[in-house]
Amino acid sequence: MGKIYAVANQKGGVGKTTTSVNLAASLSATKRKVLLVDLDPQGNATMGSGIDKNELEQTIYDVLLGKVNISDVIKPSPEGRYDVVPANGDLTAAEVELLSVQDKERSLRRALQTIDNIYDYVIIDCPPSLNMLTVNALAACNGVIIPMQCEYYALEGLSALVNTINTIQSVLNPDLKIEGILRTMFDPRNSLTGDVSAQLATHFGDRVYRTCVPRNVRLAEAPSYGLPVLAYDKQSKGALAYLALAGEIIRRNDTTEALATAS
Repeated sequence: MGKIYAVANQKGGVGKTTTSVNLAASLSATKRKVLLVDLDPQGNATMGSGIDKNELEQTIYDVLLGKVNISDVIKPSPEGRYDVVPANGDLTAAEVELLSVQDKERSLRRALQTIDNIYDYVIIDCPPSLNMLTVNALAACNGVIIPMQCEYYALEGLSALVNTINTIQSVLNPDLKIEGILRTMFDPRNSLTGDVSAQLATHFGDRVYRTCVPRNVRLAEAPSYGLPVLAYDKQSKGALAYLALAGEIIRRNDTTEALATAS
């Protein structure tokens, strides 16, 4: 299988779903085959991909409980040119019902293994909490992309997330790592933005993406039309930022693979 990335941060409102949808669309625009997995009961990534969550007969909920194969629920994003494993409010019950499932932490991992080698990238949009759904995402992925605002409280939340990632790595997924930290809603005019960016660079080095996603009206408007920003306004600053992020991720992967081949 290609790379599997969980987009996670237990703090709400930092741009997880925006990043998941627009990164999927941007990677797809580079001719990569992409699957977006909506693991949030709010179903915002589903709606933002142009799929009506209220009309779904089967979702990721059914997949996690082993009722259907993941290939049975995959739907194409009409404008995004990527595939989606959708979600809706049914997923709220999954955490309780998963208690009776054997090896429940790896339910998503098992499901994704059945579509091995079909996709170049799988992007998992996580809920804004460190619950069983997020644990499933972290157990299934190669790396975590962490969107965060350059604010003081965001740094505190980042510490808790890093501890969770380390725990999952030691118990469930030894290959898990922080793939990158993405600064969202970025405003270079704010002095705190510079201070937090400097702290991130000190602690995480080159794992902080060079790409920053600015505050952008078009980026905020696109979900209401069920579109990634690339399909809504491809010349907007938001669209250009996520294209740049996709390019940065692809270059990192190419470099890593080249080094692995050489060694």
